[in-house]
Amino acid sequence: MTNLGDLEIFTRVVATGSMSAAGRVLGLSPAVISKRIKRLEDRLGTRLFQRTTRQISLTEAGQGFHDRILGVLAGIEEAEAFAAGRSQLAQGRLRITAPTSFGRMHIAPYLPRFMETHPALVLDIVLTDEFTDIVADGFDLAIRIGELVDTSLVARRLAPVRRVLCAAPGYITRHGAPEGIADLAHHICLPAHNHESWRLDGPEGQIIYRAEGPLITNSSEVIREAVISGAGIALRSTWDIGPELRSGKLVQVLPQWEGSKHLAVSALYPSRQFLPAKVRLFVDFLAGLYGPTPYWER
Repeated sequence: MTNLGDLEIFTRVVATGSMSAAGRVLGLSPAVISKRIKRLEDRLGTRLFQRTTRQISLTEAGQGFHDRILGVLAGIEEAEAFAAGRSQLAQGRLRITAPTSFGRMHIAPYLPRFMETHPALVLDIVLTDEFTDIVADGFDLAIRIGELVDTSLVARRLAPVRRVLCAAPGYITRHGAPEGIADLAHHICLPAHNHESWRLDGPEGQIIYRAEGPLITNSSEVIREAVISGAGIALRSTWDIGPELRSGKLVQVLPQWEGSKHLAVSALYPSRQFLPAKVRLFVDFLAGLYGPTPYWER
């Protein structure tokens, strides 16, 4: 009977598109990946991949084999998840990806509490503001912020997200406060680090405002520090600048306009009938920590 580990490696190579990428996810060297694929091909008596110096692609036999074993592996995974989900013991490795700032501010400080409760669990957390394919990259769970679009993943809403237009008092003293959306054209606006337009809800319904300004960066934290320092007006989440609003370091401008009301912090994980205990317990932990009115709004 074919080694199940070889099948997992095969499907991971297909998902990632390369043996080196599959090796990084699985913690194996490209040489080991190649050897295991060759062993599987020898057992089957056929080539599963066409290999060039630049890429690999499935052969016709490889595609048919892949289509047929996905259901088998899904059944095994479901059986394991069922057994694990019946247990209250979180163990093994839990791979999580989350946005950089949110992870640093609202996940990392509370990890000791969770780790003390579940000492048999190893947390493997990757903070990034880049989009990650959690299935291809081998993550058990992703924390995402935004409006959820149609996805094959299961999503659980953890907390609402409120975004406000804000500026430092010093900026307002120098430039005045805008009285309407049209006034933003005469102010220094700090665009989002991901270059997304500002989606605002207000008296005229929802509008999309294309913020343009003299600061361009790939870092959300650079925008945060710049607006606090008085560089301009930015659209920021209250989970990010709540303390500064309360202390007066930042003030809300155009309060009748705020970010889309459909934004949320959500937990996403691969669609499964039975959720592993380690994923369920961590998601429940975050949901209890934040709640429908998260602490940063209180």
